[in-house]
Formats: sequence, C-alpha cells, structure tokens
Amino acid sequence: MKIFTGSNFIQRRAIVLGRPYCVASWKWFNMLRHRVIPCLLLKNRGLVKTSRFKDEIYIGDPINAIRIFNDKEVDELVLLDIAATREEREPDFEFLEEIASECFMPLAYGGGVTKIEHFHTLLRLGVEKIIVNTALHSNPEMIREAASIFGSQAIIASIDVKRRLFGNRDVMIKSGTKSVGLKPLEAALNAQNLGVGEILLTSIDHEGEMMGYDLHLIELISQAVSIPVIASGGAGSIEHFRQAVQQGGASAVSAGSMFVFYGKHKAVLISYPEYSALEEALQES
Repeated sequence: MKIFTGSNFIQRRAIVLGRPYCVASWKWFNMLRHRVIPCLLLKNRGLVKTSRFKDEIYIGDPINAIRIFNDKEVDELVLLDIAATREEREPDFEFLEEIASECFMPLAYGGGVTKIEHFHTLLRLGVEKIIVNTALHSNPEMIREAASIFGSQAIIASIDVKRRLFGNRDVMIKSGTKSVGLKPLEAALNAQNLGVGEILLTSIDHEGEMMGYDLHLIELISQAVSIPVIASGGAGSIEHFRQAVQQGGASAVSAGSMFVFYGKHKAVLISYPEYSALEEALQES
C-alpha cells in the first residue's frame, strides 16, 4: 500500500516545482491545529459562488485567486467542480494540472471522480486529497479500494445535507439535486467504514448565507465518528469558526463567501483573516 503524506507534499512542491515556498515559509511549522480552509467552486474553468447550492455568481479566474491565497499562506484549499458530476464528465485534468502547479498549499479536489484511475491521475498532478460525494453512494467499493491503495488521509467524504419538514435532514448528491435516502449520521458512519480520512460536512440550507454554521448537525456528526469533520456552509465571521470548533466539535472549518466577498453588496474581494486573529478566536495558543 502506498501512502501519500503531508511530507510528500512539501518535498514535491520544493523539488518538482523548484520553489522553496513551502519549506521556507514559517506558516508550515506554525499551522493552526484547527485548519481554516477556503472552498472555491469551479465551473467551466471559472470560479463561481452559490447560495444554498443555487444562484451562481461569477467570481473570476481561479489561478488569480490561488495566487492570492498563496501569498496569504492559507492552511489548505478545497476546489470543487460543481458541474462535472451533473454533466457526467471526468475531471478537467489539463486545467487541474495548471492549477496544481500554481498552488503552494495542500490542495483537495472534488468533482467527477468515478474511477480508480482518476485518483491516480489527480495525485500525480499534485492534488493532495480527493473529495468524493456521489461516488460514496454509487460506487462505495471504489472508495474502499482507493483508501486501501492511497491511504485514508488522501480521501475526503463530502456529505451535503438538506433540511426537510419536521426537522428531518436528508443527504443529497449531484450538487444537491438528488436525495440518496440516508440521514446524515448514517452517511457519515458509512463513509468512515469505507476508509475515508475526513468528512467535509456541508449544510445546503446555510451555504452562502454567511449567517453561521448548522452547529447541531456538526455536533451530531463530530460526536459519532472518529475521523476529522470539516464544517462547511454558512461561515460569515471568525466567530462562526470558533462556534463550529468549540460548540460543534469540528476539527477544521471551511468557508467560501467569507473569503471571496466584501461588504453588504458582496463586492468580489479575495481575503483571508490574519493568523493572529484566527489563533486567538480558536484558542490555539
């Protein structure tokens, strides 16, 4: 079994890409215990932002955004192609190779991953973690095989949750368009049993609203599984990060709108909080 580790990331970025950024940067030796991860949505090689998985707004060029996040030394980056699965096509490997060559932080990618060969190709291009959503339910044995070959730390289970009547919640696939007939807890336990290393847990109802995470959902899943849970959907402030970690029990937090919009009119501005502010809010020191 071949294991892809974080040390592989540092070595490959330094040697293959010929830049000492990761090795020289102090941030890699002082990374927050609870990671704060920008989540970028890719569609037709452009960045978009959604609200409740709808109402797409064009943000700009992903390469430019990644370069800004490089400069801000973010902990990790999530890139999701929201059209690949719906359009039943494989990842855009040519474009992802270009993105990976510009990304000097751990990169996680999801969208259109349906074959073991896709894992091989993405990892070879420089993607550190593969995010799977629909395939968790359509081809669970592939996920189990991938975890065996590449190691659990290379695979993230994306679980998208939508609220129903009477407080019920359903797990959705294909960018939130289809229910799989499972409750979030069942889906999370199934994913853990398949061997994934993390869960990216997104509340569809909170996504893009910037009013805070679904803390009850985060707590429910975090307490039930032994693998890290990344809270996603709804962050609008550093205080929301604190709540997800301290009240919800999340191991990491992810946000989209908070890092690409500014002000009440949502002008496009790529940003990331100061390390000291995150450290204080998350009580890392």
